[in-house]
Amino acid sequence: MPTTTSFPDGFIWGTATAAHQVEGGNWNNDWWAWEHTPGTPCPDPSGDACDHWHRYDDDIALLADIGFNTYRFSLEWSRIEPEEGEFSLVALDHYKRMCDSCRERGVEPVVTFHHFTSPRWVAAAGGWADPDTADRFARFVERAATHLQGSMARACTINEPNWVATNGYILGMWPPGETDYEKGKRASDTFVAAHRKAVDAIRAAAPGVPVGLTMSMTDFQAVDGGEARVEEIRRPMEDVYLEGTEGDDYIGVQTYTRILVNAKGLAPYPPDARTTLMGYEFYPEALEACIRRAVEVTGLPVIVTENGIGTDNDDERIEYVERALGGVLNTIADGLDVRGYVYWSLLDNFEWAYGYKPTFGLVAVDRATQVRTEKPSARWLGTIARANALSAGR
Repeated sequence: MPTTTSFPDGFIWGTATAAHQVEGGNWNNDWWAWEHTPGTPCPDPSGDACDHWHRYDDDIALLADIGFNTYRFSLEWSRIEPEEGEFSLVALDHYKRMCDSCRERGVEPVVTFHHFTSPRWVAAAGGWADPDTADRFARFVERAATHLQGSMARACTINEPNWVATNGYILGMWPPGETDYEKGKRASDTFVAAHRKAVDAIRAAAPGVPVGLTMSMTDFQAVDGGEARVEEIRRPMEDVYLEGTEGDDYIGVQTYTRILVNAKGLAPYPPDARTTLMGYEFYPEALEACIRRAVEVTGLPVIVTENGIGTDNDDERIEYVERALGGVLNTIADGLDVRGYVYWSLLDNFEWAYGYKPTFGLVAVDRATQVRTEKPSARWLGTIARANALSAGR
């Protein structure tokens, strides 16, 4: 247990969703097309998802009642700009109402402008491998930020661009299903450029709103002489993006596990390792390591914008989060500027190429009836959030 169990005054306690994973009916983006293309690894289409498009107000009321003071959610670009240059006021007003619903309940709305999905017309124009997509994205961001000015509390430009570039353009697991390293590198460069343009657009349209990038970070650990390989693997996956955050207001750290690296490359987990429904190792201590590295590389304040576990055992969820929060407290005790913790996710939802099997939610969703059922972990974490102290959870 850390030397103190209390978090700083004003600490952000939140939970999160992403539009495509919970809204339902987002047929006009590249992911919907991917889910319905024969031969892709998707076991399920997203379908109606959690019907959050219609049920957001009740869901926000629920998370506020649980005890959270922050809700991180994303905009669906394909709803707001269904064709190039054609913007939907209905969709923009919808997301403004989501922000206002948060505000009415004392919850700060944290808006993510891109969470994995892009409109079909963007994909048809070359997607993120086309450098012009940075300008397309910046135009969308400027329009959306102008509409949400005065409503959103914080902004995240792009969610985990490293995984979109890697899984979409190098490993072929996500749209557009490419296995071309050079395209992956171009996508990475485009994302970095898009982030910088988006920061400028948000600051111009919504002055005073803190803005940052949310990055998937992994605790890469060298074993058996793997130190040089760690640097080789980590640089294109993380550092090229982290180095593009200079001047931002914060860095969003999103961490779930560790990866072991030996002299040959990725090493297997220990024989006795616990694994999650996503197939990776149960290793909550990764969060502390990644916070420390994010500060070392960027020098920015940190918000943990995602951390959680896909499990069907809620006691295991509580154990994971308790250990992860202990690591957060360790970093704060050492003087690092860590400003919040946002659990992934509010709801059991569509987990991309894994379908609906991995359950990350604090709240279960019956997809036949859309009935929400809180898990014990929800009230446990809500108690911690209200007390602003880890000791309150037990």
